[in-house]
Amino acid sequence: MKEQRRSWASLYAWQLTRSGDAPLFRQIYLQIRFAILSQSLAPGTKLPSTRSLAAQLAVSRSAVVSAYEQLLAEGYASGRTGSGSYVSSDLPAVEGRSVKRKRPAASIKSAPLRRDFIDVTVQSDERPFNLGRTLVDTRTKELWRKSSARAFRSLGHDHFGYSDPRGLPGLRKTICDYLRAARAVQCEPEQIVVTSGTQHAIDLVIRVLRQPGLQAWIEDPGYSLTRQALIAAGVKTRPIPVDGQGIDVGAGIRSAPNARAVFVTPSHQFPTGVVLSMTRRLELLGWAREAKAWIVEDDYASEFRYGGRALASLQGLDDSERVIYVGTLNKALFPGLRLGYAVVPPALLRAFITARYLVDRQPSSLAQAVVADFIEEGHFAAHIRRMRLQYKDQRDVLVAALRQRLGDEMTVDPPDQGMHLVAYLKRGLKDVAIERAARDQGVIVHAMSRSYAAAPPRSALIVGFSGYPRQMIPPAVKLLARAFGRQQKPHPGSGAQLQARTGSE
Repeated sequence: MKEQRRSWASLYAWQLTRSGDAPLFRQIYLQIRFAILSQSLAPGTKLPSTRSLAAQLAVSRSAVVSAYEQLLAEGYASGRTGSGSYVSSDLPAVEGRSVKRKRPAASIKSAPLRRDFIDVTVQSDERPFNLGRTLVDTRTKELWRKSSARAFRSLGHDHFGYSDPRGLPGLRKTICDYLRAARAVQCEPEQIVVTSGTQHAIDLVIRVLRQPGLQAWIEDPGYSLTRQALIAAGVKTRPIPVDGQGIDVGAGIRSAPNARAVFVTPSHQFPTGVVLSMTRRLELLGWAREAKAWIVEDDYASEFRYGGRALASLQGLDDSERVIYVGTLNKALFPGLRLGYAVVPPALLRAFITARYLVDRQPSSLAQAVVADFIEEGHFAAHIRRMRLQYKDQRDVLVAALRQRLGDEMTVDPPDQGMHLVAYLKRGLKDVAIERAARDQGVIVHAMSRSYAAAPPRSALIVGFSGYPRQMIPPAVKLLARAFGRQQKPHPGSGAQLQARTGSE
């Protein structure tokens, strides 16, 4: 950090006005002194050599030497034999100077958002049992380092300039091959657009499809971030109820026949975990074909299937090219990767690429190169196999612990897929109150009632298990049980029991 700080002076915008009667050395002196006093040049920063600064300012070296001598004499700078001149580190005016803070700008009114909009601080909370967490074992870490080293050793011209907004051809081909084999997706590499994740892909879809008065079906309950993104973009959302077969297509046609888009999670509905039945899939595809509507298929966490064989992707059944398929590598590998993808129908591809270009130009080529190498070497498939077994074990440990400690308070069944489970509450307990009490105990669970938009909410907890080793789970469930105990045994006059059973806030 110290060496880095010393280099900033060479990047400072040194310039002279060459106007007025002040001698050049005086102008140089005043400019350097101002940079020091304003802390644009921090204490300890190395000043440019007199020769280089004279060349940059196109003045004689003697003018710079005179300015430096004045700064040295007044204590703004100090000289080090054989090293150069530095901003003094013991200036009271520098070290004690208070930085004036600008008054905050007037608040800007944004698009209307629901009061339950996502709390980003909660999203980054790593305490159990938060959602979207992954584990990376020692084997994956070592292989990832090797793939990274290979990518850096073979830096090609793609990494030093702009590249295709869709992503590197090698990675797009690799993703295409993977989706064909694993999810029966019908695609060509040209249809793949690399994104920073599912939410980025959803944002691009909204930009491409958005038009005045656009109506879109959303699952109810459903993924709140998708709903909020649509609301923020001015899209009229139409909540469609979800039952044991997934989204109720008939109800959607009856309540919002003019909708021209639907956002669904057919393989593992969020948050309920229901799989969209084949009857409903064909019904949904038929509606999209007849209405000339678009289906946005969010196939999150499809890699983690624990029992039986999953249904192929909805996109794989589509013979009318009405499905936009969205997936992510952030949950398959780790969230910090920030890479996902969309499979875009040919009719929308040009508009989608343009939107990708305007929003973010292109994804990181280095990250893409590492992922492409990791997948092509067979490490991705092996990682998925290992994590599938580990997550299944964590799921089973969590289910057993919840049943043992809280079996009288909730109903929980192990999900066949995904990275979370749903625990339905008994005895009239309200999930919002339990969510709050659990957080006080150091445990993060999510109230499922917040995922509803119009349908009557069910009281349940959404509990993540994928990011927490088995030894961490039983103690965390014990803490969660305390949250239930606090709701059932309130302090005198606290009203906690009434709040727990009425959900009042």
